[in-house]
Amino acid sequence: MGLNSTPSSERVYIGFFGRRNAGKSSLVNAVTGQDLAVVSPVKGTTTDPVYKAMELLPIGPVSIVDTPGFDDEGELGRLRIEKTKQVLNKVDIAVLIVDSQTGVNDIDKELIKIFEDKNIIYIIAYNKADLIAEKPELKLEKNEIYVSAKKKTNIYELKELIASLYDGGLNSRKLVKDLINPNDLVILVTPIDSAAPKGRLILPQQQVIRDLLEADALSVVVKETELVSALNSCSKKPKIVITDSQAFGRVSEETPDDIYLTSFSILFARYKGVLKEAVKSVKMLEKLKDNDTLLISEGCTHHRQCDDIGTVKLPRWIQNYTGRHLNFEFSSGGGFPSDLSKYKLIVHCGACMLKDREVMFRYKQAQESNIPITNYGITIAYINKILERSLRIFPDIHKELVK
Repeated sequence: MGLNSTPSSERVYIGFFGRRNAGKSSLVNAVTGQDLAVVSPVKGTTTDPVYKAMELLPIGPVSIVDTPGFDDEGELGRLRIEKTKQVLNKVDIAVLIVDSQTGVNDIDKELIKIFEDKNIIYIIAYNKADLIAEKPELKLEKNEIYVSAKKKTNIYELKELIASLYDGGLNSRKLVKDLINPNDLVILVTPIDSAAPKGRLILPQQQVIRDLLEADALSVVVKETELVSALNSCSKKPKIVITDSQAFGRVSEETPDDIYLTSFSILFARYKGVLKEAVKSVKMLEKLKDNDTLLISEGCTHHRQCDDIGTVKLPRWIQNYTGRHLNFEFSSGGGFPSDLSKYKLIVHCGACMLKDREVMFRYKQAQESNIPITNYGITIAYINKILERSLRIFPDIHKELVK
């Protein structure tokens, strides 16, 4: 998958952090080889995180993130620091930029503590090294390096160090290809309605198809109205039917019980590492009471249709299933509440657009707040009483999760 076609959720995120005027933006420009970030001697020039897609070998497609100074001041500065903290929930590698002339101070130490608490690989890059006559010896075990953005000193070495430290990230899991064998037949059910994007498939469908091609499997893509025809036309029994969650009920009725069945959303829950927690949490639907508040959260932003899955269909299905009068709140994109205490249940999308680190952070945040968190596909399967069936394809976890 090339640079331009690599989804943002699949790129390696490399964040540049530090104090104002440590030279973060200058170093980002030196690493990317272009004037990505505005450079100025005035403190606080970078006001929002700036993202740049590039290729960094041997890692591959990456996203470089330049962040505001972590020592910003005032109310606006506080908001900028909060945005920087949000970036920390998704980065795979952090580069801490320290002014060589002043060395590591308390702000830098605070950032280092955050890196370590979040288990983020980090490098300390001492910038402006051309301005100091004698350079103290570095502690190699801390992955430190002297650089000069102005003189372009050790920029290549910094990129080599970043590449050497990347360990493949959290996500060594497979999407679907570990569940099938070469020449297995897989049917994908992808409804084309008013909410479907014009002229293309949505990202989960694209990624599953790509995974199937790499596994040398046979894939057939149909609308939910054509599933029966496809099943009758196939001379070979499908190994699995994978459906958009919105069509789960109908597809389950029409798919023979001896064929595995699951959804794109459930596959992504496993891929992002949150399937177990999501399955355990969905049972909270049985404990909801009148006037409880639920959060419906999506990882992307899009134009809402009249029968939108997140804001319309899911609330309707949940209320019909529980028979309760419930309150619903919604979040989308990078926004996710820092205070979850008001919610009795969080229902998250499949998170195909979010980094695995960010998804796991959101689930961890919910767990630490003792708030159950599940996802769209698991919720819809549970409401349709087909959750057990939708998990059979995962024999290693089926017995543990379904009780």
